[in-house]
Amino acid sequence: MSVPTLKQVPVNEYSRIMGLGAFRPDVIVTNDDVCQWIDSSDEWIRQRTGIVTRHRAPADVSVIDMAEGAAREALQQAGIEASQLGAVIVSTVTHPYATPSAAAALADRIGATPAPAFDISAACAGYCYGIAQGDALVRSGTATYVLVVGAEKLSDVIDNRERTISFLLGDGAGAVVIGPSDTPGIGPSVWGSDGSKWDAIGMTRSILDVRDLSMAARQSDEPGDFALLEEAQELYPTLRQDGQTVFRWAVWEMAKMAQQALDAAGVKAEDLVAFIPHQANMRIIDEMVKKLNLPESVTVARDIADAGNTSAASIPLATHRLLKENPELSGGLALQIGFGAGLVFGAQVIVLP
Repeated sequence: MSVPTLKQVPVNEYSRIMGLGAFRPDVIVTNDDVCQWIDSSDEWIRQRTGIVTRHRAPADVSVIDMAEGAAREALQQAGIEASQLGAVIVSTVTHPYATPSAAAALADRIGATPAPAFDISAACAGYCYGIAQGDALVRSGTATYVLVVGAEKLSDVIDNRERTISFLLGDGAGAVVIGPSDTPGIGPSVWGSDGSKWDAIGMTRSILDVRDLSMAARQSDEPGDFALLEEAQELYPTLRQDGQTVFRWAVWEMAKMAQQALDAAGVKAEDLVAFIPHQANMRIIDEMVKKLNLPESVTVARDIADAGNTSAASIPLATHRLLKENPELSGGLALQIGFGAGLVFGAQVIVLP
């Protein structure tokens, strides 16, 4: 008995980023504002992190709202309709529902139904993970166009009184459309993880801790036992980090990964027009620039000064600003690298749209 030969879709040799969009919330939080909650100063925060302000979303603006704003601009710049999308990927760790995904809601809002839609939970490396998957989907022929979004409302998952990470964080969204290309537009992805440092950045509690204490409060023999409910509120999961562990890992290990991405793409530092690292800390960015021996001709994204650390939204937001301020960089090569909780990392060399 002969076995039928399966059909496969034709492949695309290359892919590229066709369009880019961003959404920045209107609320600006200064260092002086932050210092109402923690014992610090504007000078200390600037010196240690390089942050001057951060954008935060009001209560009525959600992760999906911000993702939609960025996605619509990216689609417009790419010159395609949402109905042409073959996949919608949203990287976020702050969508308030474990399921359904933010991506499915976003696809419906922008008119991409019935495109497959899914979320990525890879923290600050999530956007680069999304680029890796979007590139693979387009080149394999599985999708003609892919929307990749990084969107975070980190202000929902911080305790303003906590001083290891809360003062660093902002909200926002960035998006790109990836499509087929006649020439290479996205280099090989260098990505990975180090779960041995799984607890270096993350939530203070599991949601199960809150569930169990809330149940105990409801089952208490004391009518109106609000003490347990108040304790449950204190257990609400918020972000924290081991700053020194993360700083050392980022400075020493991520420069190596960035160099690997250059090598995989077959280019040298002097071939770049831009370096767009995750906007985690200005000191980390400066150290990476030194370790990579980047020439002065390479423009370095420093969006963190005004936007803070926006996790998965950080790189696309920084890219958007970079091109707005330096439109002559369009068409040049940029090295991007994301790294964060997990610990996870991802990097690529791309052609700027």
